Amino acid sequence: MRILITGGAGLVGSHSAEFFSKNPKNKVIVLDNLMRSKIFGYDKESVEFNWNYLKKFKNIERIKGDVRNDKDVARAIGKGVDVVIHTAGQPGVPSSVRLPKEDFSINALGTLNVLEAARKKSKDTTIIYCSSNKVYGENVDKIPLREMEKRYVYNGVKGVSEEMCTDLTGHTPYGVSKLTGDLYVQEYSYIYKMKTAVFRMSCTYGTRQFGFEDQGWVAWFIIATLFNKPITIYGNGKQVRDMLYADDLIDAFNLFIKSGLKSGLFNIGGGQENTISLLEFLDKLEVLAGKRPKVKFASWRPSDQKVYITDTSKLEKALNWKIKTNVLDGLGKLTDWIKDNKNFF
Repeated sequence: MRILITGGAGLVGSHSAEFFSKNPKNKVIVLDNLMRSKIFGYDKESVEFNWNYLKKFKNIERIKGDVRNDKDVARAIGKGVDVVIHTAGQPGVPSSVRLPKEDFSINALGTLNVLEAARKKSKDTTIIYCSSNKVYGENVDKIPLREMEKRYVYNGVKGVSEEMCTDLTGHTPYGVSKLTGDLYVQEYSYIYKMKTAVFRMSCTYGTRQFGFEDQGWVAWFIIATLFNKPITIYGNGKQVRDMLYADDLIDAFNLFIKSGLKSGLFNIGGGQENTISLLEFLDKLEVLAGKRPKVKFASWRPSDQKVYITDTSKLEKALNWKIKTNVLDGLGKLTDWIKDNKNFF
């Protein structure tokens, strides 16, 4: 197979590239503009680490380019590809509030550019789109909660299913731009009969993740703790997320590609068995890092979901998908990787 991975130097993109390169019959093309540090105002390199890491794989071709640029996307697709895994995006909620036009151009227009290039060059391409739980916006907060000592829990609900409404609520610009791309991917399956899948992702983490306060909070909490940087918790710290290790996400991508399904829309996350609150994570950090971080609390951020736990029933049934990496093992792997690469932080 010929596989194009946009945003290929990011967490999900680089793990996807490595996974599919293990088959010597595959040709993997990675497209990335290496803008992550710039977007988040970081004065050191970040995803350049992954860019250089992928260089060692003989069947991976790296192309520096931007999904907003038609020529860059066309060059990456070439005469056609069998699969596009579209991970490229502006992933930060606060940065989308500061820079809504740039957020839209990357997440919405960039997605449309990728879809159109695939449709024109190779209509039989399978498209995988990395969407977000933020497409549900504040509708998630309508689920009744119970407050415990260190976390909130859903009251009588297993998790968020694909039936959750995406309309008539606040989202943040990021949630809107990701939903725009989400809908376009669905529409290209409907109107152009292309094979597409939308994966509405919960909190995805893993090795080679460069976390900042604005995005990638799991890695950021570990980095801040190890290197004595202050952590700001927005809210009371009882907010809960279900944790999805990157390799498990890519396993779902692969299962869909191999499946006979013509389209798919799936919520994907760690589920009830892999949840953690921010306060609970602080306790785990003391074990993982050998010390507690410096923490201060601030006001809740707009449209910040207090609890998000994925109902993965549809995905499990459709693709026979199951979680392989539990949250404690995954956090241990990420912590060890950050310790081994401290020069980047």
